[in-house]
Formats: sequence, C-alpha cells, structure tokens
Amino acid sequence: MSFATIERPGTRRMRALLPPLGVAAVTVAAFTVTGLVDPNEPGHYPTCPFLWLTGLYCPGCGTLRTMHALAHLDPVAALGLNPLFVAMMPILLFWWARWVVRAWRGRPPSTSVPHPAWLWAFIAVVMVYWVVRNLPFGAFLAP
Repeated sequence: MSFATIERPGTRRMRALLPPLGVAAVTVAAFTVTGLVDPNEPGHYPTCPFLWLTGLYCPGCGTLRTMHALAHLDPVAALGLNPLFVAMMPILLFWWARWVVRAWRGRPPSTSVPHPAWLWAFIAVVMVYWVVRNLPFGAFLAP
C-alpha cells in the first residue's frame, strides 16, 4: 500500500461536492455582476440577437433585468420582466439541492431523464409564452 492511495476522511465527499458548488459559485457570480452592473442602462450588455433581428421578444428577453431585480430583492419587478424565469427558479433550485444531497450522501449524480411528456410540456409552455408575450393581449408578459 502506498501513501498516494490513502485519502483523508471526507475527501471523496468534498470531491463529489465540487461540481454543484461550482455551479453555485458561477450562479452567485452571475447574479453579483448583474446586480452591480445595471442592465437597465444602455451600453452595458449586448442587445438580444432575436429582438435585434425580428423586433420580437424571445423567452429569455428581460432575464438580465430580472436577475438585477432579484439581486436587489425586488421580486415584483422581476415578475414583471420575465415571469417564466422567476417561475423556473424554484424548480432549478430544487434540482440543484437534490444534486447536492446526492453528492453529500456519496451517490452518483442522477442520470435519469424526466418522462418525455414533462419535456414536451415544458417546451409547449415556453413556446406559448414566446408567442403570447408578443401579442397585443399578452403585453403584460413583455419585459
């Protein structure tokens, strides 16, 4: 037995936690930058390419301003800018927390995919959101 194969207690657990903690660090960094550099002021961020080309809002339009509002603890403004992004945040947080718990318990990351009906339902919600936010009666969904 060599010394290279001996691990300290908890090393394997910490190594398994690195990926979810890395995702958390990148997310915190993105929210920090967006919170500090106001996307409501022109010139800080590029224009959405879809908006620039078509004049229509994509499902992601308003996400930077939503992140800025959330970084400043203003969920009402965030809901007014991109309600789909705000609605997705608890789901993403749940999946991330599940990933952390699995890593902490020493289980491999889940490789199972949701039932195809859930994926198609999500795609349908995004497509309907995309269309409705560009129609006159859906103006309340526009950023």
